[in-house]
Amino acid sequence: MTKFWATSTGFVLSLAFGLALTGTAYAGEIPTNTEGGMEQSGGKDDSGIYAAARITYSGSVAPNGASGNVTSADVNWTPPPCWYAPYLGAKDFKKKMSEDIERQLNTPGIGSTAGSALTELKRHYEAGYGWSDNPGYEDYNVDKDGEGMFWAGVENPNEPDVLKRNACNDLPFWVDNGEAPPPRYEEAITPQILAALAYQHMQLPDTEVTLAPEQTTKVNLPTWAWLDKAVFDEVQATAALNVPGFNLEATTTARPVSLTLEPGTDDAVTYPASGECVINNDGSIGEPYARGKANRTPPCGIKYLRSSGNGTYNLQATITWEISWTGAGGAGGDLPDGTFGSTQAVTVQEIQSINR
Repeated sequence: MTKFWATSTGFVLSLAFGLALTGTAYAGEIPTNTEGGMEQSGGKDDSGIYAAARITYSGSVAPNGASGNVTSADVNWTPPPCWYAPYLGAKDFKKKMSEDIERQLNTPGIGSTAGSALTELKRHYEAGYGWSDNPGYEDYNVDKDGEGMFWAGVENPNEPDVLKRNACNDLPFWVDNGEAPPPRYEEAITPQILAALAYQHMQLPDTEVTLAPEQTTKVNLPTWAWLDKAVFDEVQATAALNVPGFNLEATTTARPVSLTLEPGTDDAVTYPASGECVINNDGSIGEPYARGKANRTPPCGIKYLRSSGNGTYNLQATITWEISWTGAGGAGGDLPDGTFGSTQAVTVQEIQSINR
Protein backbone atom coordinates (compact mmCIF):
# COMPACT_ATOMS: atom_id res chain seq x y z
CA MET A 1 0.00 0.00 0.00
CA THR A 2 1.23 3.47 -0.84
CA LYS A 3 2.05 5.67 2.14
CA PHE A 4 2.41 9.44 2.38
CA TRP A 5 3.26 11.83 5.14
CA ALA A 6 4.19 15.48 5.51
CA THR A 7 7.31 16.46 7.38
CA SER A 8 9.36 19.58 8.00
CA THR A 9 11.45 18.63 4.95
CA GLY A 10 8.60 18.02 2.58
CA PHE A 11 6.27 15.52 0.96
CA VAL A 12 7.44 11.96 1.32
CA LEU A 13 5.86 9.26 -0.81
CA SER A 14 7.03 5.84 0.29
CA LEU A 15 6.15 3.08 -2.16
CA ALA A 16 5.70 -0.56 -1.26
CA PHE A 17 9.17 -1.47 -2.52
CA GLY A 18 10.84 1.28 -0.50
CA LEU A 19 11.20 4.13 -3.00
CA ALA A 20 11.07 7.56 -1.31
CA LEU A 21 10.24 10.72 -3.25
CA THR A 22 10.43 14.19 -1.76
CA GLY A 23 8.92 17.55 -2.61
CA THR A 24 8.08 20.76 -0.80
CA ALA A 25 5.42 20.91 1.86
CA TYR A 26 5.19 21.55 5.56
CA ALA A 27 2.83 20.42 8.27
CA GLY A 28 5.08 20.85 11.25
CA GLU A 29 5.08 22.81 14.47
CA ILE A 30 6.66 26.19 15.04
CA PRO A 31 7.23 26.73 18.76
CA THR A 32 7.16 30.41 19.65
CA ASN A 33 8.97 31.69 22.63
CA THR A 34 8.66 33.17 26.04
CA GLU A 35 6.32 35.01 28.29
CA GLY A 36 3.30 36.18 26.38
CA GLY A 37 4.16 34.09 23.33
CA MET A 38 3.19 35.02 19.81
CA GLU A 39 -0.10 34.75 17.94
CA GLN A 40 0.22 32.69 14.79
CA SER A 41 -2.57 30.76 13.08
CA GLY A 42 -3.74 29.42 9.77
CA GLY A 43 -5.73 31.75 7.55
CA LYS A 44 -6.86 32.49 4.02
CA ASP A 45 -5.40 34.98 1.57
CA ASP A 46 -7.12 36.70 -1.38
CA SER A 47 -6.66 33.64 -3.58
CA GLY A 48 -8.61 31.43 -1.19
CA ILE A 49 -5.59 29.31 -0.26
CA TYR A 50 -5.48 28.19 3.36
CA ALA A 51 -2.27 28.21 5.32
CA ALA A 52 -0.72 25.12 6.84
CA ALA A 53 -1.60 24.40 10.47
CA ARG A 54 1.08 25.26 12.98
CA ILE A 55 1.24 24.68 16.71
CA THR A 56 2.15 27.82 18.62
CA TYR A 57 3.40 28.10 22.18
CA SER A 58 3.04 30.82 24.78
CA GLY A 59 3.75 31.32 28.45
CA SER A 60 6.90 29.95 30.02
CA VAL A 61 8.35 28.01 27.10
CA ALA A 62 11.89 27.30 25.92
CA PRO A 63 13.48 29.78 23.51
CA ASN A 64 13.85 29.25 19.78
CA GLY A 65 11.55 26.24 19.65
CA ALA A 66 13.82 24.04 21.78
CA SER A 67 12.58 21.50 24.28
CA GLY A 68 12.18 22.81 27.80
CA ASN A 69 14.28 21.83 30.80
CA VAL A 70 11.61 19.81 32.62
CA THR A 71 12.21 16.05 32.88
CA SER A 72 9.40 13.59 33.47
CA ALA A 73 9.73 11.67 36.72
CA ASP A 74 8.05 8.75 34.94
CA VAL A 75 10.72 7.17 32.75
CA ASN A 76 8.01 5.36 30.77
CA TRP A 77 6.26 8.58 29.71
CA THR A 78 7.32 10.54 26.64
CA PRO A 79 5.68 13.29 24.58
CA PRO A 80 3.89 12.10 21.41
CA PRO A 81 6.41 11.17 18.68
CA CYS A 82 3.98 12.19 15.92
CA TRP A 83 0.38 13.22 15.35
CA TYR A 84 -2.15 14.04 12.64
CA ALA A 85 -3.20 17.66 12.27
CA PRO A 86 -4.91 19.98 9.78
CA TYR A 87 -2.58 20.52 6.86
CA LEU A 88 -3.97 22.40 3.85
CA GLY A 89 -7.26 23.45 2.30
CA ALA A 90 -8.43 21.67 -0.87
CA LYS A 91 -7.10 24.14 -3.47
CA ASP A 92 -3.71 24.48 -1.84
CA PHE A 93 -3.43 20.72 -1.34
CA LYS A 94 -4.31 20.10 -5.00
CA LYS A 95 -1.69 22.58 -6.19
CA LYS A 96 1.13 21.10 -4.13
CA MET A 97 0.18 17.43 -4.39
CA SER A 98 -0.55 17.41 -8.12
CA GLU A 99 2.68 19.26 -8.90
CA ASP A 100 4.64 16.79 -6.81
CA ILE A 101 3.04 13.75 -8.46
CA GLU A 102 3.62 15.09 -11.96
CA ARG A 103 7.23 15.94 -11.18
CA GLN A 104 7.85 12.42 -9.91
CA LEU A 105 6.07 10.80 -12.87
CA ASN A 106 8.30 12.78 -15.23
CA THR A 107 11.50 11.87 -13.43
CA PRO A 108 13.91 10.24 -15.94
CA GLY A 109 14.41 6.54 -15.32
CA ILE A 110 11.42 6.07 -13.03
CA GLY A 111 10.48 2.38 -12.90
CA SER A 112 7.14 0.85 -13.82
CA THR A 113 6.32 -0.09 -10.22
CA ALA A 114 6.96 3.42 -8.97
CA GLY A 115 5.02 4.88 -11.89
CA SER A 116 2.07 2.60 -11.17
CA ALA A 117 2.05 3.58 -7.52
CA LEU A 118 2.12 7.29 -8.39
CA THR A 119 -0.69 6.81 -10.90
CA GLU A 120 -2.70 5.05 -8.19
CA LEU A 121 -2.08 7.94 -5.83
CA LYS A 122 -3.19 10.40 -8.53
CA ARG A 123 -6.40 8.42 -9.08
CA HIS A 124 -7.02 8.45 -5.32
CA TYR A 125 -7.16 12.25 -5.15
CA GLU A 126 -8.47 13.03 -8.63
CA ALA A 127 -10.84 10.20 -9.67
CA GLY A 128 -12.35 8.88 -6.44
CA TYR A 129 -10.23 5.72 -6.32
CA GLY A 130 -10.20 4.34 -2.79
CA TRP A 131 -9.97 1.19 -0.70
CA SER A 132 -11.19 -0.10 2.64
CA ASP A 133 -11.47 2.72 5.23
CA ASN A 134 -9.80 5.15 2.83
CA PRO A 135 -12.30 6.64 0.35
CA GLY A 136 -11.12 8.48 -2.73
CA TYR A 137 -11.68 12.12 -3.70
CA GLU A 138 -12.94 13.87 -6.81
CA ASP A 139 -10.57 16.62 -7.98
CA TYR A 140 -8.94 16.93 -4.55
CA ASN A 141 -12.26 18.05 -2.98
CA VAL A 142 -11.85 21.54 -4.47
CA ASP A 143 -15.64 21.95 -4.56
CA LYS A 144 -15.45 21.85 -0.73
CA ASP A 145 -12.59 24.32 -0.38
CA GLY A 146 -13.16 26.36 2.76
CA GLU A 147 -15.44 23.68 4.25
CA GLY A 148 -12.68 21.55 5.69
CA MET A 149 -8.99 20.65 5.40
CA PHE A 150 -6.77 17.75 4.48
CA TRP A 151 -4.99 16.38 7.54
CA ALA A 152 -1.48 14.89 7.47
CA GLY A 153 1.06 13.35 9.79
CA VAL A 154 3.47 15.57 11.70
CA GLU A 155 6.77 14.47 13.17
CA ASN A 156 7.85 15.59 16.61
CA PRO A 157 11.33 16.98 15.83
CA ASN A 158 12.44 16.25 19.41
CA GLU A 159 11.68 12.51 19.16
CA PRO A 160 15.03 10.66 18.86
CA ASP A 161 13.53 7.39 17.56
CA VAL A 162 13.11 7.82 13.79
CA LEU A 163 10.69 4.89 13.54
CA LYS A 164 8.37 6.38 16.15
CA ARG A 165 8.73 9.82 14.59
CA ASN A 166 7.63 8.45 11.21
CA ALA A 167 4.77 6.31 12.56
CA CYS A 168 2.02 8.76 11.51
CA ASN A 169 2.42 7.91 7.83
CA ASP A 170 -1.12 7.39 6.51
CA LEU A 171 -2.21 9.26 3.39
CA PRO A 172 -3.55 12.78 3.97
CA PHE A 173 -7.29 12.59 4.62
CA TRP A 174 -10.13 15.09 4.50
CA VAL A 175 -11.98 16.35 7.61
CA ASP A 176 -14.98 18.68 7.38
CA ASN A 177 -14.95 21.79 9.57
CA GLY A 178 -16.48 21.04 12.95
CA GLU A 179 -16.14 17.27 12.52
CA ALA A 180 -13.76 14.94 14.34
CA PRO A 181 -11.26 12.86 12.36
CA PRO A 182 -12.24 9.20 11.80
CA PRO A 183 -11.66 7.12 14.97
CA ARG A 184 -9.00 4.99 13.29
CA TYR A 185 -6.62 7.95 13.41
CA GLU A 186 -5.79 7.49 17.08
CA GLU A 187 -2.92 9.99 16.85
CA ALA A 188 -5.16 12.83 15.62
CA ILE A 189 -4.37 16.04 17.51
CA THR A 190 -6.31 16.47 20.76
CA PRO A 191 -6.09 18.85 23.72
CA GLN A 192 -4.21 16.13 25.62
CA ILE A 193 -1.58 15.88 22.87
CA LEU A 194 -1.22 19.67 22.92
CA ALA A 195 -0.85 19.53 26.71
CA ALA A 196 1.93 16.96 26.37
CA LEU A 197 3.71 19.18 23.83
CA ALA A 198 3.36 22.18 26.15
CA TYR A 199 4.91 20.00 28.86
CA GLN A 200 7.81 19.16 26.53
CA HIS A 201 8.53 22.82 25.77
CA MET A 202 7.90 24.18 29.27
CA GLN A 203 10.71 26.25 30.76
CA LEU A 204 10.99 25.97 34.54
CA PRO A 205 12.77 28.63 36.60
CA ASP A 206 16.41 28.02 37.40
CA THR A 207 16.06 28.82 41.07
CA GLU A 208 19.13 28.68 43.28
CA VAL A 209 18.54 27.43 46.80
CA THR A 210 19.45 29.87 49.56
CA LEU A 211 22.04 28.42 51.94
CA ALA A 212 23.27 29.48 55.35
CA PRO A 213 26.21 29.52 55.66
CA GLU A 214 26.51 30.60 52.01
CA GLN A 215 28.92 28.70 49.70
CA THR A 216 31.43 28.00 52.47
CA THR A 217 30.48 25.91 55.50
CA LYS A 218 32.25 23.88 58.20
CA VAL A 219 32.51 20.17 58.87
CA ASN A 220 29.70 18.98 61.20
CA LEU A 221 27.98 22.37 60.99
CA PRO A 222 24.36 22.10 59.76
CA THR A 223 23.78 24.09 56.59
CA TRP A 224 20.26 25.47 56.28
CA ALA A 225 18.53 25.46 52.89
CA TRP A 226 15.30 27.14 51.80
CA LEU A 227 13.31 28.62 48.94
CA ASP A 228 11.01 31.59 49.37
CA LYS A 229 7.58 31.51 47.79
CA ALA A 230 8.38 34.75 45.98
CA VAL A 231 10.83 32.90 43.71
CA PHE A 232 9.08 29.56 43.76
CA ASP A 233 5.62 29.63 42.21
CA GLU A 234 3.59 27.75 39.63
CA VAL A 235 4.49 27.91 35.93
CA GLN A 236 2.22 27.66 32.89
CA ALA A 237 2.76 26.90 29.20
CA THR A 238 0.09 26.85 26.48
CA ALA A 239 0.05 25.06 23.12
CA ALA A 240 -2.55 26.05 20.53
CA LEU A 241 -3.52 25.09 17.00
CA ASN A 242 -5.80 27.49 15.12
CA VAL A 243 -6.92 27.09 11.51
CA PRO A 244 -10.21 27.87 9.76
CA GLY A 245 -12.88 25.65 11.26
CA PHE A 246 -10.57 24.04 13.81
CA ASN A 247 -9.27 25.53 17.04
CA LEU A 248 -7.68 23.67 19.93
CA GLU A 249 -5.75 24.86 22.96
CA ALA A 250 -4.37 23.30 26.13
CA THR A 251 -2.54 24.81 29.09
CA THR A 252 -0.12 22.82 31.20
CA THR A 253 0.52 23.98 34.76
CA ALA A 254 3.50 22.98 36.90
CA ARG A 255 3.18 23.48 40.65
CA PRO A 256 6.23 22.98 42.91
CA VAL A 257 5.74 20.37 45.63
CA SER A 258 9.15 19.45 47.03
CA LEU A 259 12.91 20.02 46.98
CA THR A 260 15.40 17.14 47.05
CA LEU A 261 18.96 17.78 48.19
CA GLU A 262 21.89 15.58 47.11
CA PRO A 263 25.11 16.68 48.91
CA GLY A 264 27.53 15.61 46.18
CA THR A 265 29.35 13.25 48.56
CA ASP A 266 28.53 10.22 50.69
CA ASP A 267 30.20 11.93 53.64
CA ALA A 268 27.14 13.96 54.56
CA VAL A 269 23.70 13.70 56.11
CA THR A 270 20.56 15.48 54.97
CA TYR A 271 17.65 17.02 56.83
CA PRO A 272 15.24 15.31 56.66
CA ALA A 273 17.04 11.99 56.25
CA SER A 274 15.32 11.33 52.92
CA GLY A 275 16.73 14.56 51.52
CA GLU A 276 13.24 15.58 50.37
CA CYS A 277 12.00 18.86 51.79
CA VAL A 278 8.25 19.27 51.32
CA ILE A 279 6.47 22.51 50.57
CA ASN A 280 5.16 24.53 53.51
CA ASN A 281 1.61 25.82 53.89
CA ASP A 282 2.70 29.28 52.77
CA GLY A 283 4.24 27.93 49.55
CA SER A 284 7.86 28.14 50.69
CA ILE A 285 10.26 25.27 51.29
CA GLY A 286 12.52 24.96 54.30
CA GLU A 287 13.06 27.73 56.80
CA PRO A 288 15.38 30.75 56.60
CA TYR A 289 18.25 30.74 59.06
CA ALA A 290 18.30 33.47 61.66
CA ARG A 291 20.36 34.30 64.73
CA GLY A 292 19.44 32.11 67.65
CA LYS A 293 18.92 28.98 65.52
CA ALA A 294 22.52 27.77 65.60
CA ASN A 295 21.74 24.89 67.97
CA ARG A 296 18.61 23.80 66.09
CA THR A 297 18.33 21.14 63.41
CA PRO A 298 17.23 22.71 60.12
CA PRO A 299 13.95 21.38 58.68
CA CYS A 300 15.71 21.36 55.29
CA GLY A 301 19.48 21.22 54.99
CA ILE A 302 22.74 19.29 54.97
CA LYS A 303 25.58 18.50 57.34
CA TYR A 304 28.90 17.65 55.73
CA LEU A 305 31.12 15.20 57.64
CA ARG A 306 34.32 15.69 55.70
CA SER A 307 36.20 18.68 54.28
CA SER A 308 36.09 19.27 50.53
CA GLY A 309 39.83 19.88 50.65
CA ASN A 310 41.06 22.15 47.90
CA GLY A 311 37.91 21.62 45.87
CA THR A 312 34.15 21.85 46.35
CA TYR A 313 31.17 19.55 46.59
CA ASN A 314 28.46 19.85 43.93
CA LEU A 315 25.21 20.25 45.82
CA GLN A 316 22.35 19.11 43.56
CA ALA A 317 19.03 20.75 44.34
CA THR A 318 16.15 19.17 42.39
CA ILE A 319 12.65 20.56 42.49
CA THR A 320 9.72 18.23 41.85
CA TRP A 321 6.74 19.81 40.07
CA GLU A 322 3.21 18.44 40.08
CA ILE A 323 1.90 18.88 36.53
CA SER A 324 -1.70 19.07 35.31
CA TRP A 325 -3.44 20.34 32.21
CA THR A 326 -6.71 21.90 31.11
CA GLY A 327 -8.17 22.19 27.63
CA ALA A 328 -11.21 23.16 25.64
CA GLY A 329 -14.61 21.84 26.67
CA GLY A 330 -13.61 21.17 30.28
CA ALA A 331 -11.00 18.57 29.35
CA GLY A 332 -8.10 18.13 31.70
CA GLY A 333 -6.16 15.79 33.92
CA ASP A 334 -2.77 15.01 35.33
CA LEU A 335 0.56 14.47 33.63
CA PRO A 336 3.60 12.80 35.23
CA ASP A 337 5.47 14.86 37.78
CA GLY A 338 8.37 16.83 36.37
CA THR A 339 11.78 17.49 37.87
CA PHE A 340 14.41 20.13 37.28
CA GLY A 341 17.66 20.48 39.14
CA SER A 342 20.50 22.93 39.52
CA THR A 343 24.00 22.50 40.93
CA GLN A 344 25.73 24.75 43.46
CA ALA A 345 29.37 24.53 44.47
CA VAL A 346 29.84 24.22 48.25
CA THR A 347 33.20 24.57 50.02
CA VAL A 348 33.49 22.62 53.27
CA GLN A 349 36.32 23.52 55.66
CA GLU A 350 37.63 21.90 58.81
CA ILE A 351 36.88 23.77 62.04
CA GLN A 352 40.19 25.27 63.16
CA SER A 353 41.16 24.82 66.80
CA ILE A 354 43.78 26.84 68.73
CA ASN A 355 46.29 25.01 70.94
CA ARG A 356 47.66 26.96 73.89
